[in-house]
Amino acid sequence: MPQPSSVSIGAKIASAEAAQIRELIEAGVYLNESDFVRDAIRHRLSEIKVIKCREVDFQTAKKEILGYYKARGEAYPDEAARDLELDFDLVMKATGELRQEGRLVEA
Repeated sequence: MPQPSSVSIGAKIASAEAAQIRELIEAGVYLNESDFVRDAIRHRLSEIKVIKCREVDFQTAKKEILGYYKARGEAYPDEAARDLELDFDLVMKATGELRQEGRLVEA
């Protein structure tokens, strides 16, 4: 069975918030309440990103991180963590160890 292209979601809001939304509609900023809600949802979803973390052992993480920096050149540890889907603390520990070993140098 195909997924519907849209779904309805109900929510209760404070009367003060509803009044503010009505003012925006009357001012022509939004067509109606649904238009406001769709825009608010899109805006909020664009601000939030779920970060996935894979479970890998420390040595595997070090190899992946070293390869990442070799391929990428410069990058911040949070970028490596996000792109490799590794825990940030694991990336920090591994990059520190790689630097101590002389296998990773800061640019």
